[in-house]
Amino acid sequence: MPGARAALDRLRRARLRLGVVSNQSGVGRGLITAEQMRLVNARVEALLGRFDVWAVCTHEPYAGCGCRKPAPGLIVEAARRLGLTPADCVVIGDIGSDMAAARAAGSCGILVPTPRTRSEEIAVAPCVVADLGEAVDLILEAMR
Repeated sequence: MPGARAALDRLRRARLRLGVVSNQSGVGRGLITAEQMRLVNARVEALLGRFDVWAVCTHEPYAGCGCRKPAPGLIVEAARRLGLTPADCVVIGDIGSDMAAARAAGSCGILVPTPRTRSEEIAVAPCVVADLGEAVDLILEAMR
């Protein structure tokens, strides 16, 4: 996503800790290995900078786990590992399950729609912005 590294670096300069919460059912379904996922995550960090925590659900979509978004488990885990409560966290995502997980965890949710975001997800999102830079603007303004 254009401008993503610059936006994330602005958060880092503000001394905010960053995490990734991600459903990766390809591991649970045997489409990729855990090592392949780790290599992809390393590439993401090479492009976007270091993240303080990665919380990943590798379960199959219908496993019924408490971590797979829209369940709050990944956000709760990431917050715990960062030494925070979920209420101290902002979740930036591009689909409705990201916003549902934020709401279920008690976190603030900011939706950055992409072509795959459905119109009904946009309609019910707590906050919608045009891009990651605008999401960062909101976060930094709230800190003032």
